[in-house]
Amino acid sequence: MYLTAETKKEIFKKHGKSDTDTGSPEGQIALFTHRINHLTGHLKNNRKDFNTQRSLVKLVGKRRNLLNYLIKTDITRYRAIIKELGLRK
Repeated sequence: MYLTAETKKEIFKKHGKSDTDTGSPEGQIALFTHRINHLTGHLKNNRKDFNTQRSLVKLVGKRRNLLNYLIKTDITRYRAIIKELGLRK
C-alpha cells in the first residue's frame, strides 16, 4: 500500500503541529496533496480507470475547501502551506 501509517505520521509531523495532530488543516491538505500526486501518477498509466478519476476529482475538491477555509481564517497559514507544498491557485 502506498500510504502506510509511518508515511501518515511523517506527513503530519512535517506539516501539522505533531505526528498525532491529524485535525489541523495544514496536515490534512498535505495528506490530500500526497494522495492526489499518487492518484495522478496512477492515472497517467491507467487512463481508463474512471473510478480513480472520480476519487481524484473529489480529493481535489476537499483540498480546495480546506484551502478556502484557511484563506478565511488565517491568510498567513494559507500562504505558508501553499509555498511549502508548491501549490498555486
